[in-house]
Amino acid sequence: MLDTIARLWSVEAIAVCLAVAYLILAARENLWCWACAFVSSVLYTWVFWSVNLYMEAALNVFYVVMAVVGWWQWRKGQEESSFGISTLHWQKHLLLLGAMLGMAACNGWLMVRFTDAAWPFVDSFTTWASIITTFLVVRKVLENWLYWLLIDSISIWLYFDRGLYLTVLLFAVYLVIVVFGYINWRRDLLKQNTGQR
Repeated sequence: MLDTIARLWSVEAIAVCLAVAYLILAARENLWCWACAFVSSVLYTWVFWSVNLYMEAALNVFYVVMAVVGWWQWRKGQEESSFGISTLHWQKHLLLLGAMLGMAACNGWLMVRFTDAAWPFVDSFTTWASIITTFLVVRKVLENWLYWLLIDSISIWLYFDRGLYLTVLLFAVYLVIVVFGYINWRRDLLKQNTGQR
């Protein structure tokens, strides 16, 4: 039992370090963020499965795939020199929020009915919201940072409840980095729109 807890803590600690590196590099629009995301997500898949957060585990399998897609998309964009930060109109944000809530409700109901998942509706919401928001990161949509503020805030409570205290600390750090990421991307968007370098 103690050996399993120690192993879980060790893997979680490595995943946390790589996840912090991912977010700092993403805030700086550095391509290597996706390599950190890849390894961190592989490790977190095991961690979340170990504490019965099945949707979070599935989300991290998705993150592994998206790390590859993100690497490819950002690298391609760097080569073409035309891949800048963009924004979405408020109507699209309403559609995205509706999709997040609808998918979370359906998924949460299935989790209640067929699994022993902890906090199935909250777990489903953070998972589906994260999936949609990850696509916004890959496409360099500025508002992704605002979605992460909401998702990370909810996730802190969820992980605290499951005893993942290093991950709680990670997401508290995320909240700070997310603010800086938004500020940096917004500044870069303004420069991009005025033709500055």
